Amino acid sequence: MTNGNVTEPQRREAGRNETPGASRVRRPRRVLRWVLAVLALLVAFPAYFVIRGVFFPPRFAVTPIQRTAAYQDPKLLATAWELPVARSYKTSLAYQRNGSTCGPTSLSDVERSFGLSSDERSILEGTGKCWSGICWGGLSLDELAAIARRNTKHQVTVLRGLSYADFRALLPRFNEPERRYIANFQRGMLMGKGTGHFSPIGGYLAEQDLVFVLDVNAKWKPWLVEPKRLFDAIDTTSSDGKRGLLLLE
Repeated sequence: MTNGNVTEPQRREAGRNETPGASRVRRPRRVLRWVLAVLALLVAFPAYFVIRGVFFPPRFAVTPIQRTAAYQDPKLLATAWELPVARSYKTSLAYQRNGSTCGPTSLSDVERSFGLSSDERSILEGTGKCWSGICWGGLSLDELAAIARRNTKHQVTVLRGLSYADFRALLPRFNEPERRYIANFQRGMLMGKGTGHFSPIGGYLAEQDLVFVLDVNAKWKPWLVEPKRLFDAIDTTSSDGKRGLLLLE
């Protein structure tokens, strides 16, 4: 009778007596564990940035535009919705399905404003981007431009590195019916907290000197902002480079 302790010679003997089949079974299990560990890391890394952006957004030492009188003033919003470009969005503006899909949603909103059928899925079809329904880590301005070139029929131009004078020169063009602009900006520079974001521009109220931004986040909805504040939020840098505007015509 033994005391239940296995000696080293006994372990070696057990290893020699082990059948080849048992060894083969253990090997795939080890490989599977490694594969699962790698997949977990691949998911966890971008998930960290998504969760941080949604629940712990960076804060900025600015006065939030929500405190300005014009931000969502009902009368001014009613006037803004009558601008030529804004009217084309009025009945078809959709909001993003989750916090990461502002870019695809903005593109699909542009398509519908031209009277075309579109949604997030059709915009992303065949691109390999956001395949899980979540755009892990978000999309850069150049990535969104590439998606637009692939899955829309518009001429697509990336506008970045603009001076404030260049930006002001564009303001009247925001109202041209044959053009659509999508702004890529740092939300925190406007709202006091937040990360990078995309939304279409609905137009420009010249008399009030305000830009109408069709925010695709249902929490915020469309709002009005002074051009300099919007420019400062656009004139920022992400991990993928300079933000800017996307022109579709």
